[in-house]
Amino acid sequence: MKSEAEKNGQYYLEALLETTSEAISIVNEEGEVQYWNDKAESLYGISKEKIVGEKINKFFEKEDLKLLEILKTREPVFNVYHQPRPDKHVRISSSPIFNASGALVGAVAIDQDISNIVQLNEKLSLTTTELQKVKQQYNLKAQNGPLSNIKGQSPALQTIKNLTLKVAKTNATVLIQGESGVGKELFAQGIHEASARSNEAFIPINCGAIPEALFESEFFGYEKGSFTGADKNGKAGKVEKANGGTLFLDEVGMLPLDMQVKLLRVLQEREVSRIGSHSPIKVDIRIVAATNSDLEEMVRKGQFREDLYYRLNVVTLKIPPLRERVEDIPVLMENFLHEFTFNHHKEPPVISEKAIELCVNYDWPGNIRELRNVVERMVILIDGPSIKPEDLRYIMPRISEETKQGGLAQEKNQLEKERIAQALLETYGNKSAAAKLLGISRVSLYKKISQYGIN
Repeated sequence: MKSEAEKNGQYYLEALLETTSEAISIVNEEGEVQYWNDKAESLYGISKEKIVGEKINKFFEKEDLKLLEILKTREPVFNVYHQPRPDKHVRISSSPIFNASGALVGAVAIDQDISNIVQLNEKLSLTTTELQKVKQQYNLKAQNGPLSNIKGQSPALQTIKNLTLKVAKTNATVLIQGESGVGKELFAQGIHEASARSNEAFIPINCGAIPEALFESEFFGYEKGSFTGADKNGKAGKVEKANGGTLFLDEVGMLPLDMQVKLLRVLQEREVSRIGSHSPIKVDIRIVAATNSDLEEMVRKGQFREDLYYRLNVVTLKIPPLRERVEDIPVLMENFLHEFTFNHHKEPPVISEKAIELCVNYDWPGNIRELRNVVERMVILIDGPSIKPEDLRYIMPRISEETKQGGLAQEKNQLEKERIAQALLETYGNKSAAAKLLGISRVSLYKKISQYGIN
């Protein structure tokens, strides 16, 4: 007879198993279901009354069952992608269960439902591919030219656009660096459209959006029957799909270390092997990677492989943040204004000079993405023929204080620029003499001349 403590222990265990958000199933050594929690009922649509005490392969295809596989291998698996049914994608951890004498008595599986993530990822991939086909079909790049979607005429932007077009003509691997929201993917697309590969595929992968369990199959694809639940015909991975074209690795700093090793091999060998295949496929791809992370710092911390970093960092494009190209803010606002008034069926208002000045003096930590969101908010929330400074302060309260500070900094910089220009004038352009007159080192003077664009 069980003691009170033993009974309570059983209640505690049952409460724990029912409280988890994952589906939990337990089978004995014969494959008969011993436990099936509420989440498993919900995930698979099979009640406890129907399945407990029955063989699990009565409800699932035998080859689709990880639990039966664990009973054979007696080896645990952790966070493995698994497809027990055509409409269900799960991340599974499963372990054999042994008694005190070491005999196998069953197996337990914990299934986390990732069906929505997989389906969204597939839709995103399909939409991106279709969009690329449409762009090629209508030859949009021929009408507007590569980088035409990147608006602005500031010196900082023109410099990086010119460098981008120069690099695009080569096959060099490119690493695009820049803060979040500066438009790194637009530059990657521009590189592809200005290259000799422009009529081939542009395949983007957001390394921060793919579940870790799906990385390998997404990158490299798989052969038919290579794992439980695999597509009966197999599937080409993103690297293979990019053959002849460009593979864009967005947020490359978020690649897991084990995937970094495999990507490095692709870059070195220019070949890819599908999961379950021993025959490598040669691929002719151009790699463009982008990150807002400091990869050098990540290398120092052991979070990013040094050899992969140097493979990616053949040519670096540093996209300037919006605060370094403030001359482009008015034209960007005008473009976004027309886009959103059209989308929301409203008449385009006029943005007052004072409101534009507020935006020009603001720091824009979210860069172009933040500016775009602010303009859409203007269109949605502000009624009337014009947008005034008080309207901006209403939809974006912090803009007032930050622009005040930015204005003081700009004023200080302008005074310093004028002092340097005057010193150079007085010393007839002699930089050593000008530095002495200003009380700064010659190195500092050179830096400030470059910073302020003094000729």
